[in-house]
Amino acid sequence: MQAIILAAGMGKRLGEFTKSNTKCMVKVNGVTLIERLLQQLDNVKSAKLNRIVIVTGYEGQKLRDYVATLNVQTTIEYVDNPIYASTNNIYSLWLAKDYLLQDDTLLFESDLIFEDEVVEKLLTNPYPSLALVSKYESWMDGTVVKLGENYEIDKFIPGTEFRYEECASYYKTVNIYKFSRRFSNTHYVPFLEAYSKALGNNEYYEQVLRVITLLDKPEIKALPLNGESWYEIDDVQDLDIAESIFCPSDEKLERMGARLGGFWRYPRLLDFCYFSNSYFPNERMMSELKANFENMARSYPSGMRVNNLLGGKYFGVRSEYVCMGNGVAELINALLKSLQGKIGVLLPMFETYLNCLDVARVDGMSIEKRDLTYTVDEIMSYYADKDISALLLMNPSNPAGNCIPVADLLRLSDWTVEKGCRLIVDESFVDFAEGGSDNVLMINTLLEQNSGLVVMRSISEASGVPGLRLGILASADTLLIDELKKNAPLWNINSLGEFYMQIFGKYEKHYRAACLQVKHERERLMAELAKVPFLRVLPSQANYFVCEVLSPFTANELTKQLLTRFNILVKEFSSESQLAGREFIRIAVRDTKDNNALVAAISHMASGKVNYS
Repeated sequence: MQAIILAAGMGKRLGEFTKSNTKCMVKVNGVTLIERLLQQLDNVKSAKLNRIVIVTGYEGQKLRDYVATLNVQTTIEYVDNPIYASTNNIYSLWLAKDYLLQDDTLLFESDLIFEDEVVEKLLTNPYPSLALVSKYESWMDGTVVKLGENYEIDKFIPGTEFRYEECASYYKTVNIYKFSRRFSNTHYVPFLEAYSKALGNNEYYEQVLRVITLLDKPEIKALPLNGESWYEIDDVQDLDIAESIFCPSDEKLERMGARLGGFWRYPRLLDFCYFSNSYFPNERMMSELKANFENMARSYPSGMRVNNLLGGKYFGVRSEYVCMGNGVAELINALLKSLQGKIGVLLPMFETYLNCLDVARVDGMSIEKRDLTYTVDEIMSYYADKDISALLLMNPSNPAGNCIPVADLLRLSDWTVEKGCRLIVDESFVDFAEGGSDNVLMINTLLEQNSGLVVMRSISEASGVPGLRLGILASADTLLIDELKKNAPLWNINSLGEFYMQIFGKYEKHYRAACLQVKHERERLMAELAKVPFLRVLPSQANYFVCEVLSPFTANELTKQLLTRFNILVKEFSSESQLAGREFIRIAVRDTKDNNALVAAISHMASGKVNYS
């Protein structure tokens, strides 16, 4: 058995990273791709390789010099592609065809990074000629295949024939192959030579496999991966993502948390960190959004006046009281910057809000109760002698999901009027609370009774479309609203978000039903996790809740193990200074299937404390 590595390309899309180095010398977490691959091949358990053949081209001598410095025990031989700039990898492989004819071969492209188990999976499978494939995911690009019975490759589908409506049936070629010597002699090399003569050298070697699969007996099958990690690095974003996937386990949690989202690039990750509504939009609303996407993408959105009309209609509030934003985060940042003096906040609180304030402007009331609950009377008592210009709270609170009844909120509103400060309430997740819409303050009459009252809502998170980034702020203080509008970008809502608000009314009853479904699923999930001996589940009226982590785990250890072992991301709060070292995690409520996966993972850990780090 031998390995052939195709490493002749220039890797132009990596810019500065390949300005003077070949692509396989790009470092991922401090280790070059070629060093990682050579070490993996050197240490392969299932077979002793006779040699490793590297096809070089761009900066080939520099690559050879570098490889010579590595501690690789397997013999390394080289083939040079002198016309790498005007050919594709079909020519690089053609140059190595004599090696293909001599031995069974593992074939790799040099811009790949993967787990050791990937090679072991290929070698331990008894079928002699295999193409590694992976179920198609949104981040993938390049050649895909369709599979038949017994993993026969029914069809190679190049990019020009790719159909997004069929992507559920596609598998992406990983660009790792096992060719038996017999297959190379009887099939691949003869077809490689014929194809190159007929169509030239500016093609890809997979095109040869595409032709071979048309034969009655193509002699090569697909081997699907089953969760093993791999990534193809073509540009700087690929490099960034690869570093987060293949970083040391003790760094993974911090790196993933620092991304603040974008987890659609990690399709197997279950995100219990960020909130959404797993039961809305329904299929029909999604179909309407998809049907109009092209028109929306090609059209400018309306200006702020029109979108404020839509926001007002959405919540039944006068448009002159409304300022729409690119999520609540944009609105709270603009609001707090427009205010003077100290701001009262309840700790722990959503970090984004605190990040908008200088530490000197924060007057925080720490919630000392073990279940992180508080009352309006406790708030008024704490701030009675404090000089604050505004009081900011979330209802339900974040992270704990504590919800103050509307009657008490109105008492607090009257108290802030007497004190001469504003009351700012974020009620983004109130629709998941008991009583739902009965607890809202975003009502014309209530806003008018206290012109210092400011109410905010996240539209997109509660509605299951967080990627649309829709938020609303409302107040009867029209001077404040006008100032916020004046300082906001003219187009701070995109066309798809605007269209979503436009059609929401047709689906509002489905939204209400979805919120009820979230409530039921929240209670079920909380009851399941309450059975875990090292968790104490706190009551919540939001689409998330907090668990206190007890011995033998710490919150940090638990979150790390969930991510590294089970690909599940939850939010740790023990490290937050707001909580003074207490051990908490926050869990978002997803759908039943995902929630059951979380319960299974934590129950597995409860069966015996295992150190997976």
